[in-house]
Amino acid sequence: MNKAKVTIWVDEVKGRIDPDIYGHFAEHLGGCIYDGIWVGENSEIPNEGGIRKDTAQAFKELSPPILRWPGGCFADAYHFEDGIGPREKRPRRWNIWWEQEESNQFGTDEFIRFCRMTGAKAYICLNVGSGSIEEALNWMEYCNSSADVHYANLRRQNGQPEPYNVGYWSVGNENWGCGGPFDPEDYGKVYRRFVNYLRRANPDVKFIACGGGAEWNEGFFKGLGDRPYMVDYLSIHRYFHAGNDVDFSDSDYYDLMAQVKSLEDYIELTAKQIETFARGRKKIWIALDEWGVWHPQARVPNGLWQQNTLRDAIFAARVLNLLNLHCDKVGMANIAQTFNVLQCVAFTEGPKMCLTPTYWTFHMFKGHMGAELLRCETDSALTFKVDGGDLPALDLSASRNKGEITLTLVNQHLTEDVKVKVALIGARANDCAMRVLTAEDPRAHNTFERPDVVRPMEGEFEVSDGEVTALLPSKSVVLLEIKT
Repeated sequence: MNKAKVTIWVDEVKGRIDPDIYGHFAEHLGGCIYDGIWVGENSEIPNEGGIRKDTAQAFKELSPPILRWPGGCFADAYHFEDGIGPREKRPRRWNIWWEQEESNQFGTDEFIRFCRMTGAKAYICLNVGSGSIEEALNWMEYCNSSADVHYANLRRQNGQPEPYNVGYWSVGNENWGCGGPFDPEDYGKVYRRFVNYLRRANPDVKFIACGGGAEWNEGFFKGLGDRPYMVDYLSIHRYFHAGNDVDFSDSDYYDLMAQVKSLEDYIELTAKQIETFARGRKKIWIALDEWGVWHPQARVPNGLWQQNTLRDAIFAARVLNLLNLHCDKVGMANIAQTFNVLQCVAFTEGPKMCLTPTYWTFHMFKGHMGAELLRCETDSALTFKVDGGDLPALDLSASRNKGEITLTLVNQHLTEDVKVKVALIGARANDCAMRVLTAEDPRAHNTFERPDVVRPMEGEFEVSDGEVTALLPSKSVVLLEIKT
C-alpha cells in the first residue's frame, strides 16, 4: 500500500478562490439550448415557461456562480433583437458556424430567467464580428437601463419591468478566428472603441477582452494603447484531447492528465504579459471562459456530442485544483458546455436526463467557492509515466471557510491506491466527511438506462489525535470536509 502525508497550514492563506472559477458556458450549438434548457411551453416534458425543470434543478444544485451565453462562435453571428418579443414572431435564422437552424425561441429574456432559476450570474458575449457598437449599446440598454428610453421600454413591453443588471460583458469571442479574423492590434483598437461607449453607458459592469496566444496578446495590448483600465478580464480558451471519448488506451489516459501542465504554463505566461502591460496600475484577471476535453467524436454534424467518462471527471478535478492554486491570477472559468455538448454536466433525450461524471466533480468541489486558499503539500512519491518523464500521481488543493477545511484530492494512478494521513498545522481535525468518485474502469460512464455507474460514494477514513487518515482509491476524485 502506498502511503503519503498531506500537510495543511490552516493559518497560511494564499488568496481567495473566486466562485466564478466554477462557472459554466451555454452556446446555441447542438442540443445545449434545445433541448438541454429549452423545450417550449407546450412540451410534455415538465417545464416552467418553456425551460425544462429537471436540468434547471440539477444545474441549480451545483450552485453555479456564472453562466456565459450565447457563445462561442455563435455570439459573433447573433443579433439580440431576433430573440426578444413574442416568440411566435421571432425569425428563424441559419447559424453559419454550427450549420443548424436557430429558432430564436430562447433569447435574452429566457436566458435571464434560466439564470434566476438556477442562481447563476449572467455573462453575455457581445457580437463584434458581425455586429456594431450601436447594437451592443442597445443590448446593454435592454438589459440594464431603468430610464424611459426605447430599449428599456421594449423590455418592459416584453414583461420585464425591472432591469436585469447584467454585470459581465465580453467584447467578442475568439476574434482571432470565428469572431473576425482580426489582426490583434486592430482588435485592440476595436475593443477600445466598444468599451469607450459601453463603459460610459454602464460604468460599473465588468468587460472581458478576447485574449489568445502570446503573439496575439502582445498585439492586442499594443492596439489598446495605454489603457489598462478598459480591461477587467482577459479571456483565454483551452481544449484538450488524447484518444477517443470511451475507447482510449491507458497511455491516452495518462497523456490527457499530463496536459494540465500546459494549461498551467499558459496561465502563467498570460499573467506575465498582463503584468507587463498593466504595470501595477490595474488588476486584470484571466478568464478561462472556455475549457474542457474535446474528443474527436464531437463534430459539427453530431452537435459536438461526446460521451463523458470517469477520465473526464478526473481531468476536470485536476483543472479545478489548478485554478484554485492560481486564484491570484484566474478570476473566472467556464467549462464547455452545460448540456449535451462537449464536456457537459448532463445529457438529455426527450424526457430523460442523465448526469455525467463531470457533474459530480463540480458538485464535490462546491466547498471551495469563495473560500480562502490554504498552503497545502504532500510528500507522496507515487508517479505515472508519460513521454518526457514521470509526473506526480497525487494532486490536491485545500481551502478554509470558517471552521471547515475543504480538501480535494485526485489520485490519477490507474492501479495504485494511496493511504494518506492529513495533518493540520495550526488546528486539529475534530470530525470529517468523505466522498469518493471512482469506478473499476476509467472508461466507465453513466447512461439513461444506468445513470449511477459513476457517482460519489462514502469513503474509508478515520479521525484520530487531530489528524485524518483516508484511503484514496486508484483513478479517483476525493473530497474531505474536515471540521476543526
